[in-house]
Amino acid sequence: MTDAAFSALASLADPSLLMMLAVGVVAGLVIGLIPGLGGTGAVAILLPVTFGMEPEPALAMLIGALAVVHTSDTVAAVLLGAPGSASASVTMLDGYSMARQGQAKRALSLAFLSSMAGGLIGAVGLTLAIPLARPLVLSFGSPELFMLTILGVSLAAVLSRGNVVKGLTAGLLGILLGLVGTSPTTAEERFSFGSLFLSDGISLVAVALGVFGLAEIASRVGQRRVTEKPVELIGGWGAGIREWLTHWTHVIRGALIGIWAGVLPGVGATAGTWLAYGQAVATAKDKRKFGKGDPRGIVGPESANNSVEAGDLIPTFLFGIPGGVPSAMLLGMLLTYGIQPGPAIVTEHLDLMYLIVWAFAIASVAGAFLCFLATGSLAKLTKVPFAVLGPGLLVIMLLGAFQEGGQIGDLWVMVALGVVGFFLKATGMPRAPFLIGFVLAIPMERYYYLTASLYDGASWVARPGVLIFAALLVVPVLWAVVKRLRKATGAVDDGHRDEHENDDKDGDELEGSLARTPWSLGVAVIAVLVFAGAFWVSGSFSAEARLMPRLVALGGLAVAAVLTWQELRVRPRGSRRDHSGVVDEPTGSSGATMLATRVEPRIDARSLARRQDLMIAVRTFAAMAAFLVLVMAGGYVAATLVFTPLFLLYAARVRPRTAIIYTLVLSAVLVALPSLLPVDLPLGLLQ
Repeated sequence: MTDAAFSALASLADPSLLMMLAVGVVAGLVIGLIPGLGGTGAVAILLPVTFGMEPEPALAMLIGALAVVHTSDTVAAVLLGAPGSASASVTMLDGYSMARQGQAKRALSLAFLSSMAGGLIGAVGLTLAIPLARPLVLSFGSPELFMLTILGVSLAAVLSRGNVVKGLTAGLLGILLGLVGTSPTTAEERFSFGSLFLSDGISLVAVALGVFGLAEIASRVGQRRVTEKPVELIGGWGAGIREWLTHWTHVIRGALIGIWAGVLPGVGATAGTWLAYGQAVATAKDKRKFGKGDPRGIVGPESANNSVEAGDLIPTFLFGIPGGVPSAMLLGMLLTYGIQPGPAIVTEHLDLMYLIVWAFAIASVAGAFLCFLATGSLAKLTKVPFAVLGPGLLVIMLLGAFQEGGQIGDLWVMVALGVVGFFLKATGMPRAPFLIGFVLAIPMERYYYLTASLYDGASWVARPGVLIFAALLVVPVLWAVVKRLRKATGAVDDGHRDEHENDDKDGDELEGSLARTPWSLGVAVIAVLVFAGAFWVSGSFSAEARLMPRLVALGGLAVAAVLTWQELRVRPRGSRRDHSGVVDEPTGSSGATMLATRVEPRIDARSLARRQDLMIAVRTFAAMAAFLVLVMAGGYVAATLVFTPLFLLYAARVRPRTAIIYTLVLSAVLVALPSLLPVDLPLGLLQ
């Protein structure tokens, strides 16, 4: 194993690998500044560039971006009070307060160094996990691997913040979407409805960029200006560096908490950073300065949010269980190269594992160094409104989705899934289980088929590993049920979850804004209809090909029915609310009438905000569809020349000169891309 580690380090001396690592680091730093994208956006945007590459440079670039995205997202959190990602919202509490006191450089130096240390400690944790977990991984057979795939989807759903039933529904919908195409066991087409395009399955990039990227654009494009006034970049770098050395214990504890949060599927960086912040508060003797510029409130969370990405790679590569969305996309990329996580990767591709470790460590150091050098330039990017960034991001994301299959149909699927992602986000359904379910659908079916072929009946269920994984699956479910029963009976809670329940929204009012409305009920009903339709359509498949679709459809029907029942239960009793949000008071005491009168303006304002968000989303998705029509007619560059200035003038309300310069620069980049990278531009009918 030592030979494999040093061999991987020596391979990084290859200029091509170093260049890809540098590209990933720079891209990750820039993408980390854009609200809502984070590690998901970094991997999803760069993933299409890896098509045609060897696994080593592809992984070097993606790991480089993933390792530093949480380093740069701190810049907006400290200087603007508007974090670039949900996990950076924790740093904002003390970092922004410190910056407003004229200590911005001090706060950023604490954050950059802590992120670097967290990445290095995370890389060490990943290194130690390889020899420790290798004997366990090599003992796994198809039953254990099948249970691991179930565990990955289920834990991502159960441990997601919010309604567990919503998480399970989203996960099962993702599995069902992943079953579209050719069956891995019988080579039979499923859910293709005679379409040659669907027979190849749905593109991973289209799913990831649609459900997360386009949905984020539609939900944020209404932000035409940056509301917060940035603070000045003053203070001393040296003071922050010296102070950071005195808080090394918080750095180590935060990094260890981050690794643990990454290993647990569905927990992620947001929960990991809050846990690190919580331990910093709990172990401090003087708690009065937290939230007012305490350096301990920066170093702990910042070390955690980088180490959590390294911890996430441990179950992803060693067990095939992605803990979050970026790792799910990395897992999907490995599968396209024919690299199977689990026993195969620690026996046949051990050098690749150590390449990932070294790349993560080097990128963490390089990212912090570049942030120190380029903070002034990065700070200028945080002042750009999202409405201005929107058209450029849209053009890049759609071009990325085209690279995998080279078909315009992938772009239409991506826009359709963007609509799905928007409503999942708006109704409070977690999107991570959806993507994880999509990635694990085919491995889950393949392992189940092998298990059923090799074992008589259900004898495989009695294997010790299967029983352990089943227990790991049941315990979180039982814990969630117990907490729900305690809440229903009025048991006293510690209040911690409620305190930070909405912190992962990153200031985005759309997240869950349509929950407990007719829209969320409609999503639940549509889920029931989708699962029922899948069960009916799968009846025409062969016995082997319909086994997994029917299991998923039946499970989805049960969960979606429970979700629909929950939505019906929360309909207001004794009062009626029309679509504008106005409350019709029931007959009753004058006190109740006065209370309704007081809350009516607030309810009406909330309803108007929801309606405005929906109208902006409708117009944005209509603009995306119009762009695709232009692409089909005149090609990608011509469509960009027409779409971009119109969007900037009417949606972002920029000056004509700005719109023209923006469009020309974006078009020039598109024209130059095919000569720099293995990228193809879609051609239109007129070309």
